[in-house]
Amino acid sequence: MGRLSRLLAGSALAAPVTLGAQLLGLPVIGHAVAQPVSGLYVGLAGGANFLQDETVRLSPEFPSGKDRWGVGYTGIGSVGWGFGNGVRVELEGNYRDNTLQHFLGTGFPTEAGGHQQNYGGMANVLFDMDIGKSWIYPYLGVGAGYSWTHMDTQYSGTNYPYAEHIGGTSDNFAYQAMFGVSVPVPWVVGLSMTAEYRFFSVLGPENFSGGSIGTAGAFGPKAYGEARGNEDITTDYNHSVLLGLRYEFNPAPPPPPAGPPAEPAPAPAPSRTYLVFFDWDQSTLGDRARQIIAEAAQSSTRVQTTRLEVNGYTDTSAAHPGERGEAYNQALSVRRATAVRSELVRDGVPQNAIEIHGYGETHPLVQTGPNTREPQNRRVEIIMQ
Repeated sequence: MGRLSRLLAGSALAAPVTLGAQLLGLPVIGHAVAQPVSGLYVGLAGGANFLQDETVRLSPEFPSGKDRWGVGYTGIGSVGWGFGNGVRVELEGNYRDNTLQHFLGTGFPTEAGGHQQNYGGMANVLFDMDIGKSWIYPYLGVGAGYSWTHMDTQYSGTNYPYAEHIGGTSDNFAYQAMFGVSVPVPWVVGLSMTAEYRFFSVLGPENFSGGSIGTAGAFGPKAYGEARGNEDITTDYNHSVLLGLRYEFNPAPPPPPAGPPAEPAPAPAPSRTYLVFFDWDQSTLGDRARQIIAEAAQSSTRVQTTRLEVNGYTDTSAAHPGERGEAYNQALSVRRATAVRSELVRDGVPQNAIEIHGYGETHPLVQTGPNTREPQNRRVEIIMQ
């Protein structure tokens, strides 16, 4: 097997690993992203087939050598299913035909002619790739199946009394590897044009029957006359270049066009807090307290305020200790918040924009023990947001 054949065989062995990883949802090295084909599709392709020189094994009746073939043609039809994650499976039928041009390796000049035809069915696994271009998608795949090879060739010696005819059909398992690109047709949704290279081979040897007339004694027991026997072909390597069409019955919808970038949402205005302090067991406002409330009222008119909270608090001491003291402090915190709200209204803030709460002894600014007089905890917080 030549360097090209070994390279293709290596690709055929590596591709199932990649495809199997995709089927199992495992990561695959590389940056390509699956281009999803979902559901049923059909394909047709045709093109040129290049059949490598085939090695003819020596037999008692016929000479050994190599068949050299001209450029032939091939046609392929397929039906498949895409799983939506880049993986496709398909069944195909194929046909190839090449014309024999020369027979090489004999000790005398030889003319040759005739045809070799291959036809059969294959099961393929393929992987589509998205390389970031919306107009072209590469793909690769491997396949295995069964093929029939029909041979009908003639050989004759030039200025030498020898003639040979080989015919018949041989069948065996076949394998292939392919690499191609698909180009979506923009005016027909689901239709893509494809361009592909494909390596196809039939397991050998392939055995055909034949007969010769002439000086077969050089290759067999008869000095002159007619001989019949078999000819074995030990290599059958095909290289096909194909153009085709593929139609998906359930194509994935195209991505929506990119719209203008959204404007960033305005950053929320930071909240501002004003503190108003009270004497022990008092809810009346002093001069400093009125000054702070006036500043808060003016600030609320200069900035866009969505909410204004007035929250009242007390320290842990009370004129009436015990449970009665906690209830007393709760009511005292509400009276303090109400006094601040009334002053805000007098300073021009709408009353319906103000929300008041009384929290009593909870949420102190300074942590203290029970029944402790702490000036910083006797307060009202004006919070503007």
